[in-house]
Amino acid sequence: MLVAPAAAQTSGLSGPSSVEADLTPGDGLTDPQFRSDFPRNIAPGWFGWKDGLAEKGFRFNLDYLALGQWSNSNLGEGQAGGGIARFYGSWQATDNGSLTFKAEHRHAYGNVAPQFFGFDGGALAITGTAFNDNGPLLTNLFWTQRAEDKSWTLQFGQIDVTDFLDVYGLVSPYTSFQNLAFNTNPTINAPNPGLGIAGGAKFGENFYVVASLADADADPNSPSLDVFSDGKLFKSLEFGYTSDFGRIYFDNIHLTVWESDESADGTRPKDRGAAFSASWFIDNKWAPFLRVGASDGTAALYKRSVSTGLGYYFRNTDLAGIGLNWAEANGIPGSQKTMEAFYRFSISPGLQITPSLQYIENPLLDPSQSSITLVGLRARVVF
Repeated sequence: MLVAPAAAQTSGLSGPSSVEADLTPGDGLTDPQFRSDFPRNIAPGWFGWKDGLAEKGFRFNLDYLALGQWSNSNLGEGQAGGGIARFYGSWQATDNGSLTFKAEHRHAYGNVAPQFFGFDGGALAITGTAFNDNGPLLTNLFWTQRAEDKSWTLQFGQIDVTDFLDVYGLVSPYTSFQNLAFNTNPTINAPNPGLGIAGGAKFGENFYVVASLADADADPNSPSLDVFSDGKLFKSLEFGYTSDFGRIYFDNIHLTVWESDESADGTRPKDRGAAFSASWFIDNKWAPFLRVGASDGTAALYKRSVSTGLGYYFRNTDLAGIGLNWAEANGIPGSQKTMEAFYRFSISPGLQITPSLQYIENPLLDPSQSSITLVGLRARVVF
């Protein structure tokens, strides 16, 4: 059996990369089996203090993620590295209302951040999603209000739409796949975290709808209220089916439509599209998925994309995954194919090590290369 954070159970407004999910050890799986208790065993006072605050409704984590990648590409640096330091949590202020926050610092270790390593090597691919060099960011600061009967949820404030937009069980770049082809659909021109409002509602025992309006020009380095004056918005609407709202991002079939306005300065054109996703958790071990997207292709990474793959859970905490993607881009002839495989060793609730392999055939930015191979190593420690 699975359990999921309260926000996920009620509305679909939390996914595997959200604060609610990151506060839950073991991907929301019951009876997680870990190899050790690190770092709780070296700082019992710290974790005891945190546990006391959690009992009063205030939960938080400090974590650090590091990613190194190496490539055989004929172009670029041949290696990339970066880290993310995060402080995030939630305060259950009332029975049905809570405040969620996340501040982070993203930085590169060298000349190239992993997020842009694919471009550096000649591939039209984001090979290290979220591991950029953007510095200090405010990615979450929003209020969540829920109906007393859990039939609907509303969020407003500084939101990250990728926390709930087109999600499935393996979407998180912090715990699962690293290539954007297997994260939020790469045909969706999702905005940076910024001011927005999102709502979700249940229909019966299995159906739900989620909608959002967010600042299309958002800059989490410098949060502002400019969306009210500029009026440049990202809009999304999702209809979905789940076997149970406690398994909403494990057993999930949905259709998402979206539209993003052109930027206020004219540097980003208007874009729109649709995405379909189907994933199902079989025997609480196997996680097959199929994800398809299409857009105008004027601003999103790809114009057409099809991804499929499989995850497999060991010990309820270790996770192996393999994904295959085919994609076309606007104005670039040909198609690009991507494979990513990874194994996440969950050593403890606070320590994960994830080696990975990416293979990109026919890299669209450099037709002189038939393929590129990338090896990666990601680590995450939680305090």
